[in-house]
Parts: sequence; structure tokens; C-alpha cells
Amino acid sequence: MREDKNVIGGRLLPCSVSPRTGFYRDGCCNTGPEDVGMHVVCVQMTEPFLDFSREHGNDLSTPVPEHDFPGLAPGDRWCVCVARWREAVDAGVAPPVVLTATHEETLAVVTLDALKRHAVQDP
Repeated sequence: MREDKNVIGGRLLPCSVSPRTGFYRDGCCNTGPEDVGMHVVCVQMTEPFLDFSREHGNDLSTPVPEHDFPGLAPGDRWCVCVARWREAVDAGVAPPVVLTATHEETLAVVTLDALKRHAVQDP
């Protein structure tokens, strides 16, 4: 079994189990062929990013009980699509990134330097 790696070359660590995130809802920003949106960037939510995402058609703040989605608040960690994160960078509202929980596939779309410029320290 292959171990997923993070963007800095280590083992991919969990992003969040409360709320439970990831395309596969396993708490990690794992990816696979079914994940066409590449939900591989572990971020810490901010109000500006939540507003930006809602304005661009993905309301992450509102709970959706039928999909077991609690809605997110500033400070929550969540695996987001790499393309949306890059758009947020361009718009000046990129949320902080948790490098140890961000999947190495992210590097196919954005540079490690860009991720490091927006990195949050792990506790």
C-alpha cells in the first residue's frame, strides 16, 4: 500500500477530523481518480476566503445536513480544491495552508514557494 506524501516530502498528516474533511471524508486531503476537483490543499478557513468561495458558487459556511456537512467557520481546517485556492491567491484572499496536511499532488498546480508564503504553523 502506497503512503501518501505531503508537499514537503513527509507522510500526509490529517487535515481535520472535526469537521471531517477530505474528498473521501477520511480527515486527510487524499486524492484519486474520482476526485476531479483535486481537494488536496489543507487550509485554515478565514472569513475573507469563506466569502470569496460563496461568491464563486461554493458556499462552505452553510450547513447541508443531507450531505452530513456542518458548514465551516473561520479557524476550521478543510481540504479545498487546488484551483480554488490558486484563484484565492490571485484575489488576495488565500487562506493559510497546513503544509504537512497538503497532498503532494498540489505541486502539479502551484509551487511550493507559493504554499510556503501562505503557510500556517502546525500546533
